[in-house]
Amino acid sequence: MSRPPNYEFQEWWNKQRAKDHADDHFSSSNSDNITFLTVNIQSPDSAGAAAAAGKDRSRSARQLSWIYLLKLNRIAHSLAFVTNGFITLIRTANRRIATSSDSPRSESKFYKIIKFFLILSVCLLFFELVAYFRGWHFSPPTLEAGVEDSVEYIYVKWLEIRSNYLAPLLQCLANVCIVLFLIQSVDRFVLVLGCFYIKIRGLKPVAEMEYEQDAAYESMNPDDYPMVLVQIPMCNEREVYQQSIAAACIQDWPRERMLIQILDDSNDADVQFLIRAEVQKWQQRGIHIIYRHRLIRTGYKAGNLRSAMSCDYVKDYEFVAIFDADFQPAPDFLKNTIPYFKGKEDLALVQTRWAFVNKEENLLTRLQNINLAFHFEVEQQVNGWFINFFGFNGTAGVWRIKALEDCGGWLDRTTVEDMDIAVRAHLCGWKFIYLNDVKCLCELPESYEAYKKQQHRWHSGPMQLFRLCFVDILHSKVSLAKKANLIFLFFLLRKLILPFYSFTLFCIILPLTMFLPEAQLPFWVVCYIPGIVSILNILPCPQSFPFIVPYLLFENTMSVTKFNAMISGLFQLGSSYEWIVTKKLGRSSEADLVAIVENESSTLLEGGVPKSSSESGLAELNKLEITKKSGRKKGNRLYRKELGLSFILLTASVRSLLSAQGIHFYFLLFQGITFLVVGLDLIGEQVS
Repeated sequence: MSRPPNYEFQEWWNKQRAKDHADDHFSSSNSDNITFLTVNIQSPDSAGAAAAAGKDRSRSARQLSWIYLLKLNRIAHSLAFVTNGFITLIRTANRRIATSSDSPRSESKFYKIIKFFLILSVCLLFFELVAYFRGWHFSPPTLEAGVEDSVEYIYVKWLEIRSNYLAPLLQCLANVCIVLFLIQSVDRFVLVLGCFYIKIRGLKPVAEMEYEQDAAYESMNPDDYPMVLVQIPMCNEREVYQQSIAAACIQDWPRERMLIQILDDSNDADVQFLIRAEVQKWQQRGIHIIYRHRLIRTGYKAGNLRSAMSCDYVKDYEFVAIFDADFQPAPDFLKNTIPYFKGKEDLALVQTRWAFVNKEENLLTRLQNINLAFHFEVEQQVNGWFINFFGFNGTAGVWRIKALEDCGGWLDRTTVEDMDIAVRAHLCGWKFIYLNDVKCLCELPESYEAYKKQQHRWHSGPMQLFRLCFVDILHSKVSLAKKANLIFLFFLLRKLILPFYSFTLFCIILPLTMFLPEAQLPFWVVCYIPGIVSILNILPCPQSFPFIVPYLLFENTMSVTKFNAMISGLFQLGSSYEWIVTKKLGRSSEADLVAIVENESSTLLEGGVPKSSSESGLAELNKLEITKKSGRKKGNRLYRKELGLSFILLTASVRSLLSAQGIHFYFLLFQGITFLVVGLDLIGEQVS
C-alpha cells in the first residue's frame, strides 16, 4: 500500500498538535507555579525605577486617603452647621411664638382674608393628595364612566367647576397682572436706558458759580453768601440728636448768614432736656441756633415745619435746608448746593443723594441699599434731568422759600408731606435739580419692624395724595405731557400698579394656579422677567450682585406690606394716617466722627469759648445719657400676615410637586421659606 504524497507533513502536524495540547494541560494545572518558575532579569537602573514607581504609587494612595478624610471632615462640619442652625431656628421660633401669645392683637380684615386663603389651600391640598394616591391625576374619573363612591363624585364635580367657572376667571386676572408686569418692566428698562445715556454723555447740572472750599472765615465776603435757614425737625430722637446738630453747626458758611432751627416735637422730658442742652452748648460757641418746642403736636412733621416757617424772622432768609434727625450733611453741603440757584429764578429745589453709614450692617440693610441706590441713581437722576421733576425725599434738600410760599406751604393732609409739596410746586411751574454727586450721610432701619412701618407710610401716603390732588392736576396750567406723567407714571404705575401686581401675581395667583391647573402662569413670568427686572434694579449697586436672589425674594415678601398700605391709603382706612417716627440707632462712621471733632475744635479756637459750656447741668446730663444705653429695648416679634402667606406658598409648592412643575415648585418653595424667615423676624436686627 503506497503512502499519500503528504504523509510526512501529516505525521509532523499530528505530533505538533499533541504536543501543544499537552503543554496547555500542564500550564492550566500548574498555573500557580509559573510565576515561581519565571526568572525576571532586570538591569540595576530598571529595578530602581520600578522601586521609585512603587513608592510614588504608595505615596499617592496616602494622599488620596487624606483628601477623602478632609472631605469627610468638611461634610461633617457642614452637617453640624446645618443641624445647629435648624435647631437654633426652631428654638427662636418657639421663643417668639411663646412671647407673642402673651400679647394678643386684634385681627385686621386683611389678615382674615389671608387666613381664609390658608384654610382653603390646606383643604384643597388634602383633597388633591387623596386624588393623587387614587390615581385620578393620571386618569381623571368621569360621570359617563361611572363613580364608585361619594369622594370620587365630589372630585368629578370639582373638576367640572374649576375648569368651567374658576379657572377662566383666574386666567383672566393672571393675564391682566402679566400685562401690568410687562408695562412696569418696560418702564424700568427705559429708566435704566436714560441713566446709561446720562452716564455715557457725562450729563450733570452745572452751577453758574462756585464757592472756594475750605476758605478761611475772615476771607469770606458775607455779601456773596445768601441767607440760609437750616431746619432739623425731630421727635424723641435720643440716639441721633447730637450728631445731626453738630453736622449742621459746622457748616462752612458765614455764621451771620445762617440760622439753625432745632424743631423738637419730643414728648419725652428727658429728651427735651438733652436737646435743649446741646443747643445751648452750640449757642455759647457763637453759632446762630435756636430751639423750638411745640406743646401741641398737630400735623406731625408737616405741622412742625409749618409752625417754624411762620416765624417773623423767616422773611429775612432766601433758602431753607431741611435735614431729618439722623442725617449728617458734610461741612461743604451748602457750598455744593446753593450755587445752583444763581441765575435760575424758576428753580425751587436742589435735592442731594443719600449715603448710608450702616448699609452693610445686616442682610436687611443690604437689601434696602439696593432699592435706594436704584431710586437715587436711576429714578431721581433721570427724572431730574429730563423733566426737572421728582418727589422730594423730605430731607437733604434745599428749597427756595419763595417757592414754598407760592405753592401753599407745608400741609398735613397726608403722611407724605414731602411728596405733597413737590407735586404742588411742580403744578405751579417750579423746577427741580437732583445732584447725584453730593451725598448726605444717614441711617437705614436695621430692624424689620422699623422698616415695615416706614414702608407702610411711604406707600399709603401717595395714594392719599393721589385722591386729593387728582382734580388739581387736571385743572393745572402745566402741559398735557406733564399731567400724563404725573397721573400715569408717577402715581398709577409706580405707586399703585407696582405693589398691586407684585402681591397679586406672586402671592395669590401663582399659588391658586397650582390648585386650578387649567389656569397657567408661563414659566418666563415666574423666572425670566423677575430675574431681568432684578438685574436692572441691582445695576446701580454692582457690589450687591451676590444678593440678587435674596433681593428678588425679599421684594416679593415686602409686597404684602406695600399692597396693604396702598389699599389703606386709596380707600382712607384708619392705618393710612398713622405717622410713626422711624427708629434710629445713632450710627456714624469713624471718619465722620473725626471730622466733627476737628471742626468742633476749630470752632472753639475761633470763638474762644471753653469746651465745657453747660457746667450747671453736667451731672444731670450725664445721668440722662446713661439712660440712653440702659433703656429697655423692644424684642423681636411675629408677623402673622407673612407667616400666613408662607404656609399658603409652601402648601402650593407641595401641590406643584404632585404635578411635577419644576420651576413653579422651586419658586414657591423658596418664596415660602422667605416669607417664613421674615414672619419669624429673623431678618434684620436681632434683639435678645
